[in-house]
Amino acid sequence: MKDWLPYEWIVCVRFMREGRMQTAFIMIGVAIGVAVIVFMSALLTGMQANFVHRVLNTQAHIVLIPLPETTRALGVEKGSVEAAIIQQPRQRVRSIDQWQKIIADVRAMPEVVDAAPTASGAALAVHGDVSRAITLTGIEPDPYYRIVRLPDDLVAGNTRLSSEDIIIGTELAHDLGITLGDKLQVSAAVGGKVTLTITGIIDLGNKGANQRSTFVALRTAQSLLGLPGGVSSIDITVRDIYAAETVARAIAARARVEADSWIVTNAQFFAAVQAQTVANVAIRFFVGLSVAFGIASVLVVSVVQRSKEIGILRATGTSQGQILRVFLLQGGLLGLAGSLLGSGAGAGALMLWHTYARNADGTPMFLLTIEPSLFMATTVLASVTGLLAAMAPAIRAARLDPVVAIRG
Repeated sequence: MKDWLPYEWIVCVRFMREGRMQTAFIMIGVAIGVAVIVFMSALLTGMQANFVHRVLNTQAHIVLIPLPETTRALGVEKGSVEAAIIQQPRQRVRSIDQWQKIIADVRAMPEVVDAAPTASGAALAVHGDVSRAITLTGIEPDPYYRIVRLPDDLVAGNTRLSSEDIIIGTELAHDLGITLGDKLQVSAAVGGKVTLTITGIIDLGNKGANQRSTFVALRTAQSLLGLPGGVSSIDITVRDIYAAETVARAIAARARVEADSWIVTNAQFFAAVQAQTVANVAIRFFVGLSVAFGIASVLVVSVVQRSKEIGILRATGTSQGQILRVFLLQGGLLGLAGSLLGSGAGAGALMLWHTYARNADGTPMFLLTIEPSLFMATTVLASVTGLLAAMAPAIRAARLDPVVAIRG
C-alpha cells in the first residue's frame, strides 16, 4: 500500500479487498440501480420532450384574443319590474384594439421570445363543383414561422406567401382534388371572394387539422374576414414553456385582452406530462432507496464480521473518528464505483433501445437526448446515497468497545 495514502484509505481498501465477494455484489447492485435510473430518466424525458414538441410544433405557447363581448338587456322600460331579456352577443370576428402596441410591449418582456399577429376565421373553399368549410389563417410569414414551425410540416411546394398564395393541408387537397399550382376560390361571410394559387401543402400530423387548415398572407385574410388593418389574435412563444400560464396572466393584466396559454388549452395533455414527471421522480426515489438499503445491509454485515479487527484497531490507538471515516469511505466508494458502472450500462442500454426500437416506417420512435448532466447528477446521487447508507454502520463500528469486540 502506498505510504502517501491516508490511514483511513489504507484500512478501507484493505477491508474491501478482503471482502471481494461482498464488494462485487454491492457494486453490481448499485450499478443495476443506477442503470435503471439513467435509462428510465432519459427514456421518460425523451418521451415527454417528444410529446411536447408534437403539441407545440403547430401552435403558439400563448394566444391573445379580444375580450368577449358583454351581454345586453332588452325590453326593460323605466320603472318596470319585469325580468330583463338577455340577448347574447353575436359571435363575430373582431380585431384586437391597438394590437401593434400590444405586440411591441409583449416583445419587450424578457420572458417572451417572439410575437406574431394573425387574422383567422371561417371561410369556404371551392374548386369546381366541390366545396369545403375551412379555417382561414392570415399570417406574416417571418415572425409566424419563428413561433409555429410550419416549414417543418411541408410536404410539397414552399411556404412563401404573397397576396395571391395559399397553403393547405394534405386532407383538404385530397378532398378537393387539387395540387400545387391549382387555383382555389375562397370566400367568407363578411368579406369578398378571391381566387388563390396553391403554393404549399402541409401535413400537421392530425387528420382534422389537415382537412380544414389553410394559411394566407395577413392582408389577404384581413380583406376576406372584414378586418381592414386588424388582427383577431396574437401568437406568442416564451422561453420557458412551463411558465406560459404565468406569463399569460401577466400579459392579460397589462393589456385589455384574453390570454390563453397552451397549458390551459391542452389541460389533459399537461396533466399527463405532470404525471410522467411524478413517475420519473418516484422511480428515482425507490431505486435510490433500494440502493441505500443494499449498501447499508452489506456494511452492517461487514461491521459484525470485523468486530475483532475493529477492536484491535481501537486497542492500537485508532480513534473513533478514524473508524467512522473508514466505513463512510467504504460506502462512498461503493456508491461511486457502482454509479460509474451503472452510468455506462444505462448509456449502452439507451443506445441499443434507440437502435432497435423503431416505428413501422423504420424511423426512430423519438429522439433521445443523452445529457451529461444526467450522468453527473446520478453519480453524485449514488455517491451521497452510499455515504448516507454507511452512516449507521459507521457509527456502530466507531462505538464498539475494544475489549468487548476482541473478546467476541
